[in-house]
Amino acid sequence: MRHDALNRASQVFLIILLISTAGIALILAQVLGLGWSDAGGLRPPGIVAAAWDRDVALISGHAGYDSGAVCEDATGAVTLTEAEVNAQIAALTAERLRRVGASVVILDEYDERLQGLRAAVLLSLHADSCIDASGFKAAVHRYSIIPETNQRLLHCINTAYPAATGLPPHPNTVTHNMTEYHAFRRIAPTTPAAILEMGFLGGDRALLTEQPARVAKGVSDAILCFLESEKEKSNEQ
Repeated sequence: MRHDALNRASQVFLIILLISTAGIALILAQVLGLGWSDAGGLRPPGIVAAAWDRDVALISGHAGYDSGAVCEDATGAVTLTEAEVNAQIAALTAERLRRVGASVVILDEYDERLQGLRAAVLLSLHADSCIDASGFKAAVHRYSIIPETNQRLLHCINTAYPAATGLPPHPNTVTHNMTEYHAFRRIAPTTPAAILEMGFLGGDRALLTEQPARVAKGVSDAILCFLESEKEKSNEQ
């Protein structure tokens, strides 16, 4: 009897040990960036110290307001809307950033939570019109009280985003609607923020709709670049 009881206890202990070891291995794999790939088949980096528990806000362009740019076929039937593209990429970007340790919220275009928003960074995601053009563009607030910080964010976008997506810059089409974007006036003035037109629904449609995870990697890489640069600057002070 006692021998059987000892055997059962040993078996239970072994099972608990195996489960604990597996759990530790999974956590270690995530930290090292060796875990499962995300929904788009891209493996995110491991836990990033600069992103750990930092508040990141993403605006899913036009969400809760309108459809944004609308693409139609020759018969006038709607084939694609900007809002749906923005929403998918925002969700994939949030997934990647959460897996590296950031705290991420996705906001609607005119979300009430924008008022006085304080975050490590805010990025509004949009896509350009259905014309046969290609490229991305980004802008920060023309009248920002933290211009140097916002320029570091812009630099990270202009460096990391094309590296991941292969898209060229399209700076000549930056408009006042971007440099004076409504959300810039609503958030706390000390919150770093930018608006990114991720590509054209016309010329970049295949990338935006068939490879959204690649686009999301470009967005998340840009944000991580900025968070890391801010941490380095903070350490220098």
